Amino acid sequence: MSINLFDLTGKIALITGGTHGLGMAMAMGLGNAGATLVINGASSEEKLNNAVNYYKSFGINAYGYLFDVTNETQVIENITKIEREVGNIDILVNNAGIIKRTPLEEMEVTDFEQVLKVDLVGPFIISKHVVKGMISRRQGKIINICSMMSELGRNTVGAYAAAKGGLKMLTKNMATEWAKYNIQTNGIGPGYFATSQTAPIRVEGHPFNDFIVGRTPAGRWGDPNDLQGAVIFLSSKASDFVNGQILYVDGGILATIGKPLNEK
Repeated sequence: MSINLFDLTGKIALITGGTHGLGMAMAMGLGNAGATLVINGASSEEKLNNAVNYYKSFGINAYGYLFDVTNETQVIENITKIEREVGNIDILVNNAGIIKRTPLEEMEVTDFEQVLKVDLVGPFIISKHVVKGMISRRQGKIINICSMMSELGRNTVGAYAAAKGGLKMLTKNMATEWAKYNIQTNGIGPGYFATSQTAPIRVEGHPFNDFIVGRTPAGRWGDPNDLQGAVIFLSSKASDFVNGQILYVDGGILATIGKPLNEK
């Protein structure tokens, strides 16, 4: 009997920040692989409902819950509701995050702390409460959305890099503690992707666009759909012995020192 290692039929996947951008692209991949989607949003019930209806328009079973991943009380309440109303969470994708682009010497401490709270403390809080059910069932998949800034620095993103570097190590420690329960905890590190947020700087001739295209061996920005294979793999039986790893989906940036400015 053949087994489709990547089939997620019957699985329930919670994707935080699944209302737009890369989170929505990854959620679509999971839904198309058969998973029931539970998406989280924090800012707007209308935006959350629009996203749920978008998934449903493709025949994907989807539910939405509005809560703040940094508020432990809200997290506990909503995890309980999800498990009661939808079912046990088999897959958790910690995608919700923010970035504030400010030079470190000018950054307010409150802004620095906010980035760490959303991008690092949030994944800890929600994983802490989702994993309890996974431990009792002796199975589960947790995927933390890290970044190339888990490995590299860049001007004005010090808080974000600190949070994503911390998330990389949190991922490894989650794997260390929870692997014995047949729970696999891994990360995905996206490179530079074509989203609505990057649209203004993805114009040919724009210095940053030319820098990214020239710095990326693949010679292009990532398409959000490029993340779907990685998230399906780390959510499926195909990754049952993969633990504590960060899978960088970056077109090869981290593999190279780069090239001279005049090299084609």
